[in-house]
Amino acid sequence: MEERAMMKTDTLDQIAYALYLAERDVYEVTKFVERYPELTVETAYDIQDKLIELKCKHEQTSISGLKLGLTSKAKQQMMGVHEPTYGVLLANMAVNAQHPISLKSLIHPKIEPEIAFVFKEDLVGPVVTVAHVLTATAYVAPAMEIIDSRYLNFHFTLPDVIADNSSSSRYIVGSQKYAVNEVDLVNMGCIFTQNDEMIATSTAGSVMGHPARAIAWMANKLIARGQHIRAGDIVLSGALTGSATMHAGDSFTVSFDGMESLSVQVER
Repeated sequence: MEERAMMKTDTLDQIAYALYLAERDVYEVTKFVERYPELTVETAYDIQDKLIELKCKHEQTSISGLKLGLTSKAKQQMMGVHEPTYGVLLANMAVNAQHPISLKSLIHPKIEPEIAFVFKEDLVGPVVTVAHVLTATAYVAPAMEIIDSRYLNFHFTLPDVIADNSSSSRYIVGSQKYAVNEVDLVNMGCIFTQNDEMIATSTAGSVMGHPARAIAWMANKLIARGQHIRAGDIVLSGALTGSATMHAGDSFTVSFDGMESLSVQVER
């Protein structure tokens, strides 16, 4: 609570509203840490909560789940941060893979392959483990996330990106459902292609050794904030490879061993 007391509530509201407007009106903003050096990880999650309230109210949508970001050490080093982040998924962020994706409302979109977990039980703790995550999972599915930072040139600090809902933008989940014991969530291979050319390969275990470990990390962070993963939530467990910049006319496919492939097309 001491960390949060360093910033006034109206300042947090102003930052949340500035981020909301930047996304709504499709423009970049500079890092808030430069203006508010007292901004911490905890206050940034407070701002994220306020941003989600604004979006639910003004966009007439609701929370559909959560996402992890920056789960790999390589990605953390590349972006200059030291720990993963999480953000909130909203119902109006869901994209149907059967229709071309428009980039008109996005600033500098990138796309990443993910494994989606859908939950049948709440994860309320007191401490959530990998075993708890797997037991509470209804099914997993191939997925992709479109990220789109509202910050100038996609540059940010850890508090900045958290406040910006961890660069959340859009997500796509495959239609086929798989029980957690039907797939190898450590060694399952992943191939990511752009315009039919392979751009990256990985395994499920590239996400913190096991994607359920990343979700357990997030679940415990949420519990510490008086929140939790709910039954019915979709959770994107973290990017398996680096992100790819999206351009008009691009196509992207993610293929997993033992699961269906998932493809999306960008509008020309």
